[in-house]
Amino acid sequence: MFLLTWAMALVSPAQLNTAEPVWDVAALKVAKVEPTWAPEASQDGLKVRSVSYAGEPYRGKPTRVFAWYARPAATGKYPAMVLVHGGGGKAFKEWAIHHAKRGYCAIAMDLSGNGEDGKRLSEGGPDQSDDTKFQDFTPQTRKDMWTFHAVANVLRAHTLLATLPEVDASRIGVTGISWGGYLTCIVAGIDDRLKAAVPVYGCGFLQEDSVWKAQRFDAVDPARRDRWVQAFDPSRHVGGAKCPMLFLNGTNDFAYPMGSYQKTYNLVKAPKTISVRVRLPHGHIWTFPEVDAFLDTHLKGGGPLPSLSPMTVQNGMACASFQSPVPVTKGYLHYAIAEGPWQKREWKSVTAKVEKGVITAPLPEARPLVIELAVVDERGLEVTTPHQMIDKAR
Repeated sequence: MFLLTWAMALVSPAQLNTAEPVWDVAALKVAKVEPTWAPEASQDGLKVRSVSYAGEPYRGKPTRVFAWYARPAATGKYPAMVLVHGGGGKAFKEWAIHHAKRGYCAIAMDLSGNGEDGKRLSEGGPDQSDDTKFQDFTPQTRKDMWTFHAVANVLRAHTLLATLPEVDASRIGVTGISWGGYLTCIVAGIDDRLKAAVPVYGCGFLQEDSVWKAQRFDAVDPARRDRWVQAFDPSRHVGGAKCPMLFLNGTNDFAYPMGSYQKTYNLVKAPKTISVRVRLPHGHIWTFPEVDAFLDTHLKGGGPLPSLSPMTVQNGMACASFQSPVPVTKGYLHYAIAEGPWQKREWKSVTAKVEKGVITAPLPEARPLVIELAVVDERGLEVTTPHQMIDKAR
């Protein structure tokens, strides 16, 4: 009960409501994406080819989106993945191949208006610079914003996948990295076709605490800030998610700090799993085993990740119960002194006791603390409880 009360206190009632529609989702679900396919090539026992498809109009002109598509070579119906890159990213062919090797059809699109060679397409949409992302807009120019195009183009990629004969349209998921995780939070909140979503690093509440707070929010007129937040911050959309979600981030992430990350996942009412890892590196990394296992659970019927109950703290002990389809082999208490910016906190880990479905650990004496409990199963997969702040009285 304490954890629920504490978590709800982090967000106002207004923030728990999804925003008024920014995107015409119904239209995007049936959009004519007009794909133009390159010849299919065999690679690593897979079928791989590029494709361009129709995006949203930009400044009154049509746009095209470049993407890579990979699939298993054998005939059949497969689950599928939409892969959303982050800042400085592109349509990563290798990312699509990674999932195709695992038995998925996968599309990885470019969201910067660029083609295969990294150069601007003649019909490209807005670029992905911070100046473009955070520029001011009016009701008339809102549909020219980068986030508007990026989200729409992710939904259009989903729509394209759902039309392909080798794709099981009832088993499509999305994952994104960094800014792609930011987009994944929005997409999960508005696209009810999805069966699983994994935002890596990216989250909402950017105006409250993020690497962009000072320059892009504090330094601009409050009305301009609020316009952007209301339309394009994930906190206004992610609460509408219907599919299971895995939230994966690092304790010291330079861009998306733990406070904003927790406030974001607290808005999600759908089933969610948390894995906030000590000093997890930030980059276009698509080989996290927790991500693959989570997607397999919800799209292929694979064994689930361990699940943890909310953590309780009493008499100097942290405790949580857990369930796991395979044995849990390790448990940890991760903690840091709760002072200063999240990015600079020095996290430490001590072994926790794991016995009969319960993880327990004594708290260090230092205060104030921020703590989380973690379990690791025999596959090496780690999940964590939501973090808690521990003051002098506890």
